[in-house]
Amino acid sequence: MIKLTRLDDTQIMLNCDLISHVQIGTDTVVFMADGNSFVVKETSVEIENLIVQFKKRIYGIEPLKP
Repeated sequence: MIKLTRLDDTQIMLNCDLISHVQIGTDTVVFMADGNSFVVKETSVEIENLIVQFKKRIYGIEPLKP
């Protein structure tokens, strides 16, 4: 689970395995596999980093090096 912030400053926890895609634009919109979507303050890069940190903590894996 990753913690994100809605535009009204409420925080939500999302299962990152159920994120289908993230729309990048004026607002960052996270779309879930079940059809729900959330507008959040975090950028797509921040969301990506949160997912990598979560996976590393849970699975003990290192991200790929470029």
